Amino acid sequence: MKRTKIVDLLRAEVLDIDVEVKGWVRTRRGNKYVQFVALNDGSTIRNLQIVFDMNKFTDEQLKAVTTGSSIHVIGKLVASQGKGQTCEVQADTLEVYGTADPEVYPLQKKGHTLEFLREIAHLRPRTNTFGAVLRVRSTLAFAIHTFFQGKGFFYLNTPLITSSDCEGAGAMFQVTTLPLNDLPRTEDGKVDYSQDFFGKPTSLTVSGQLEGELGATAIGEIYTFGPTFRAENSNTQRHLSEFWMIEPEMAFYDITDNMDLAEEFVKYCIRYVLDHCRDDIEFLAEHYDKGLIERLEFVLHNDFVRLTYTEGVKILQESGHKFEFPVSWGIDLQSEHERFLVEQHFKKPVILTDYPRDIKAFYMKQNEDGKTVRAMDVLFPQIGEIIGGSEREADYDKLLTRIKELNIPMKDMVWYLDTRRFGTVPHSGFGLGFERLLLFVTGMTNIRDVIPFPRTPKNCEF
Repeated sequence: MKRTKIVDLLRAEVLDIDVEVKGWVRTRRGNKYVQFVALNDGSTIRNLQIVFDMNKFTDEQLKAVTTGSSIHVIGKLVASQGKGQTCEVQADTLEVYGTADPEVYPLQKKGHTLEFLREIAHLRPRTNTFGAVLRVRSTLAFAIHTFFQGKGFFYLNTPLITSSDCEGAGAMFQVTTLPLNDLPRTEDGKVDYSQDFFGKPTSLTVSGQLEGELGATAIGEIYTFGPTFRAENSNTQRHLSEFWMIEPEMAFYDITDNMDLAEEFVKYCIRYVLDHCRDDIEFLAEHYDKGLIERLEFVLHNDFVRLTYTEGVKILQESGHKFEFPVSWGIDLQSEHERFLVEQHFKKPVILTDYPRDIKAFYMKQNEDGKTVRAMDVLFPQIGEIIGGSEREADYDKLLTRIKELNIPMKDMVWYLDTRRFGTVPHSGFGLGFERLLLFVTGMTNIRDVIPFPRTPKNCEF
């Protein structure tokens, strides 16, 4: 006989058959005549009830069947007489794979705070909450590949180790093999990177965008999906030092094409999760965010409002609303400003475009007014900005001038500028933080709770 996953047993159409099931014990209850075990194998949020007739088993046999223990059961799948489940397994044989001493096993039946669970991130996937989050995360990752592959995009792997700072932010983790307690020095006392592994300073990437543009200007439409790293000392509920990014880049796309793709993409992802993880989403809605499903449907059933940054600032200034951060043209909008436009003014998702040049990255296409660039940010309820992108500057001279204005080292930009020297084309792209999307889809409020092992300042456990 072969093991059947619990998710398949719970939707089985044929009953009164012998089955083999394996998993971890959630709870055990009963009396001297019958014992009931709630078993879960991670394939679904729902547990399978295992019924032990105590005429067949002894107390000693079931002594080790405690919360957290792992067991192997062979029995008959039958219709359930109890509430909350359609079927159950009447056990014939029991094998205990691994015990979990209830005196020391930290995940007992009582509820645990998310803060406590972060301290035991190696065990928290065994809880209902994090099992649900991880299943949603996996499904959402598959949806991303399915969406882009279905549109003819090519999956491009961009480097994790780089010598360029895409965003110009400088908050990068350095990569070196030099002995830190005895660094080689040049004659003028500087670190001699010529002796390092790559022969020059290198860091972990903050974005695969620039390399993504190389792919787009060669094979048309690409997307990257991989880890990125930011060495920002930001201990907030929305920041991680290691996170995953989705970054499509498309040749021959203008800013409007870019906005159309971004809207279609996030709607596809949300619909996919609702269709394929309904049990998990309903569990998270019930326990963490009563308005979750309504908010997901809100995004699906509304066209995104599109307006310029200048128009958005005017609306904010004339709203009469008292913001913590004052609004003026030229500022980088805060989450409270973005959420006001989405949740109170338009009551729809919003795409803001044409931001001031001075607050955006060097590679964004400059508008004719000389003050703004063809940037676009997608704003969602409760979260604010979820996607940032732009039409890229295709003009070699304009891009070169901007690089010089910002004092970006030319040695790092020669290869990038070649895409504008040889066969330049209009092209666009955007970036979406995977964990930010997961926050929205799961209703969790702390980004540390949507990634298996969060990396944050002063925290690199497990």
